Amino acid sequence: MHSKPHLPQKTGVNCRRPFAWRRKWRLFWEEVRYCSERCRRTHHRREVSGAEESCS
Repeated sequence: MHSKPHLPQKTGVNCRRPFAWRRKWRLFWEEVRYCSERCRRTHHRREVSGAEESCS
């Protein structure tokens, strides 16, 4: 198995899982916050539902 220990890593904002740099993110790596589309969607849903709960 080939491992890539030299790549930078971040942690997903929502899932808290580590993820590594990808070539498609090379131009905006500093702005990447989510490890996957699922992580992004779940985070957005959590923000919206939290805002509704605080208003009630």
